[in-house]
Amino acid sequence: MFKVLRRWWAYVTAKLGMSLEERADPKVQLEQAIAEAQDQQRRLKEQAANVIAHQKQTELRLNRAMSDLEKVSGNARQALLMADEATKSGQQDKVMQYTATAESFANRLIALEREVEDLKALHLQSTEAANQAKAAVQQNSSALQQKLAERQKLLSQLDQAKMQEQMNSAMSSLSEAVGQDVPTLNEVRDKIEARYAKAKGMAELTESSVESRMLEVEQAAMNSEAQARLAQIRSQLGLAAATDEPGQVAGAAEAPADAPSDAQGGTASPGA
Repeated sequence: MFKVLRRWWAYVTAKLGMSLEERADPKVQLEQAIAEAQDQQRRLKEQAANVIAHQKQTELRLNRAMSDLEKVSGNARQALLMADEATKSGQQDKVMQYTATAESFANRLIALEREVEDLKALHLQSTEAANQAKAAVQQNSSALQQKLAERQKLLSQLDQAKMQEQMNSAMSSLSEAVGQDVPTLNEVRDKIEARYAKAKGMAELTESSVESRMLEVEQAAMNSEAQARLAQIRSQLGLAAATDEPGQVAGAAEAPADAPSDAQGGTASPGA
């Protein structure tokens, strides 16, 4: 049972991780990565500062020990000189005192010499560690600067990707199927083309019908009558016929000119 629960928990954790990775904003993740790099640089600088501080402390201890060594060495020499002077003056008590003092200084000198040697070795190690820490900070600082520069590049690419996605979405919306709140361009075009095709079909049917031919004949008759009337008016006014169609206009003008004379003749004959 515990094994099943553990497997279930691992599955849920992996699923939640995948879901978070899919829905996470890359810009936020990028800022998190930069913040982590900056925090790492801060921690590294603190560690390097501690190493350098240890090196400085060791250097101070070494300088102090060397100063004490020089002082004790001088005191030991002075004690020996004073013991020698006491020997020459026959002061045996002072000879023993100065000799004992010189031995004490000598023991102190030996301890200081050992301490100086140890401090020199420690100072050398701390100096190497400080140099390594400085180099590590410098390298990590260069890496951080590269990451900051890369962040600007990635942010620019992210903005371009978002713009391209918006363009793709806009272009796809122009060709999407029916079902949206606003009709697409393709739907409007298909609707207009369908109405145009239907209107053309109806026009073809109308042109091929008997009624359309009858209307055409009636229109032609009306046009002929209009031309004849214009020719009659020109004849009455003594104007020349149109030059574009002289034969047609002249013939049309003669026919109406005879019509009134026939009509006059017809009215006069009953009187005769």
